[in-house]
Amino acid sequence: MSFYPDAPAFYDVMTELFQRLANKPGATDDFARSRLVIHINVTEPQAFIGLNARTHPIGFHFEADGARPDISLFMTADLLHQVWLGKVRLRDAFFGGQIKTKGAIFKAMQLAPLFREAEALYPTVLAEKGL
Repeated sequence: MSFYPDAPAFYDVMTELFQRLANKPGATDDFARSRLVIHINVTEPQAFIGLNARTHPIGFHFEADGARPDISLFMTADLLHQVWLGKVRLRDAFFGGQIKTKGAIFKAMQLAPLFREAEALYPTVLAEKGL
């Protein structure tokens, strides 16, 4: 059974997580310098996370906004959950084929600093939500 029972539960956690990332000084600086637009397409449950480093502040959204992505990622919600808990390394998930990509995979590695920041906040967000 998936950790997230449905998309609303997933979005509830992601909204809080990305709000905290946006409000944490320096958390998005490295990603901002990349100037990338990244779409993360999640399954089980079906969901979407858009990251836009071309806007200031960084844009985080949960619906397609028409921006053409530099790279699109495809993964399960459980894999993202495991990455942000620190149980699966992002690099291993990419090169092990667990994360599918459309676009240059090496551009996606510029997400690593942002994902490390997310890893630091994610367990707290889960705990506060009783998960």
